Amino acid sequence: MIALIQYVLEDMNKQLDRIEKSMNPLNNELVWTKTKESMNSIGNLCLHLAGNEYQNFVSAIGNRPFIRERTREFTTDGGISKEELIGLLRDTRSQAEEVLSALSNDDLSREVVIHFGLEDWNRMYREAAREGETYDTRVIGRLIVQVSAHYGYHAGQIVVLAKMLQDTNEHVSGQYH
Repeated sequence: MIALIQYVLEDMNKQLDRIEKSMNPLNNELVWTKTKESMNSIGNLCLHLAGNEYQNFVSAIGNRPFIRERTREFTTDGGISKEELIGLLRDTRSQAEEVLSALSNDDLSREVVIHFGLEDWNRMYREAAREGETYDTRVIGRLIVQVSAHYGYHAGQIVVLAKMLQDTNEHVSGQYH
């Protein structure tokens, strides 16, 4: 496996472990609690992380079918247990690891197409794109770094939200500071 991909997956797996540890003491109601109406719940963030990782790693790089409803990731307000959310994150990671571990050094400089649904694209960019205009291109090496940073950003949000919702002295990072 390419060193960059190994490092990225190691870091993303640490973040996934932190997400799971921080969700363990929560009940399903807390997982879907929004601390403010303008904020996302932990459940929304989990759906978003799984959707983003699948879209970029599994679909764009792995050339597997594009299946994502990005808007739904932020509008869902329950009905999925924390165990199902963790299972979704872990299943997506497994698929991503399979795709990424097959890449060569030459692949890192190859460009891929990232597809978006029309409604999601127009909502994200606040424009009226037409069918066939809802895609982006990215060099794989850059995309891998961006998805990893995005994952860490939202994992940190999940950890903070979990501590706000259910205070605990457990240090989910394994480090004390």
